[in-house]
Amino acid sequence: MGKTRSAPTLNDVAKAAGVSTATVSRCLNSPDRVIEATRQRVMQAVESLGYTPNFAARVMAAKRSFTIGAIIPTMDNAIFARGLQAFQDQLHEKGYTLLVSSSVYDSEAEREQIRTLVARGADGLLLIGHARDAEIYEYLERHQIPSLVAWSYDPEAQRPSVGFRNTDAMCELARSVISAGHRRIAMISGMTQGNDRAQGRLQGVRQAMEEGGLDTSDLKVIETAYEIDKGAEAFAQLMDLTPRPTVVICGNDVLAAGAVHEARKLGIKVPEQVSVTGFDDIELAEIVSPALTTVHVPHREMGRKAACELTAMVEGKSEGRTICISTRLVTRDSLAMPPFLS
Repeated sequence: MGKTRSAPTLNDVAKAAGVSTATVSRCLNSPDRVIEATRQRVMQAVESLGYTPNFAARVMAAKRSFTIGAIIPTMDNAIFARGLQAFQDQLHEKGYTLLVSSSVYDSEAEREQIRTLVARGADGLLLIGHARDAEIYEYLERHQIPSLVAWSYDPEAQRPSVGFRNTDAMCELARSVISAGHRRIAMISGMTQGNDRAQGRLQGVRQAMEEGGLDTSDLKVIETAYEIDKGAEAFAQLMDLTPRPTVVICGNDVLAAGAVHEARKLGIKVPEQVSVTGFDDIELAEIVSPALTTVHVPHREMGRKAACELTAMVEGKSEGRTICISTRLVTRDSLAMPPFLS
C-alpha cells in the first residue's frame, strides 16, 4: 500500500505562494489587510493545494468560535429572509459563520435554542424582538454572551437593538387609511402574546384612530398566525360582520396576501368594495393583484447594521448601540376610498 498523503499545512501554502505564514493567515482571516495581488496569489495556492484552515487552532488562539447564532420566529415565509441574508453576508465578510434556529413563536423553544447555541460556543446571539423573560438575558450575561435585538427599536430597553418603531410605522399607515375616509376599520394581527412587534402594530392602529377621533372599541381585531391561509380565514370572518368593515389592515404582507386571495374567492372586489393593507413590503406585496399598500421595512440595511454591531460587541469594540432604522409608507392599488365615498 502507498503512503497516506498528509494534509497541506499553512507552511505549504506560504511556500507555494512565496509569502510568510503570517501573510497567509491575514489573507484567510483579514483579507482587507492584504493587497489584492498578494491575496490572489495566496488564494490560488490554497485552492491548488486543497488547504483547509485548522478551525480548532483558530478558536484556541482567538478564544472565540467565530460563530454567531440567530433565533428567528419562523422559516415558513419571507418575513425574515431579506434581513437574515444581509446579516449572514456581512458576517461572512467579517469571518464569522451563522447558525440559525426557528422558535415557531414558542418562548420555551426559544429558551432551549438559546441554551443550545451557547453550549455550542456561539460568540453572540441575534434575537428578534424584546419580549422575553429577564431570566434569559441574565443567563446570557452570566455566560458573557453578547446579544442584540432586531426588528424592534426600543431606546428604553436595556438590551441594544437595531430595528424600527413598529407602533409609529403602523400608525402612519393607519393615518393614511383614515385620511382616505375609512371609519369601519378591521385588523388581522399576528399573535400579540410574547410578540412586541405585533403588539406595537396593533397599538399603532389604535393610536391613529384616537388621533382621528374614532372609538378604538369599534376596531375589529382577529389575531392569527402569520400564514397566507390564516389571513384568508380571518378575512372571511370579517366579511361576515354586519356592517362589514371597509378596510382590513393586516399585520404583515403575508396575511394581506391571504386576505386579497380570499376576497377574490368570495367575489369581493379590492379595493372597490373593501381595501386591504399590509406591512413589511416583501416581494409578495408587489406580486399580488392588486399590489399592496404597505410599510417598507429596509430589511437588508437592518441585517447589515445588526451584523456590524453584534460583531463589534463580540470583539469588544462596542458595548452595544441601539440603532433606529427608518421605515416609509408605500401606497399602491389595494387602498382606496370606502365605497360610500367613491
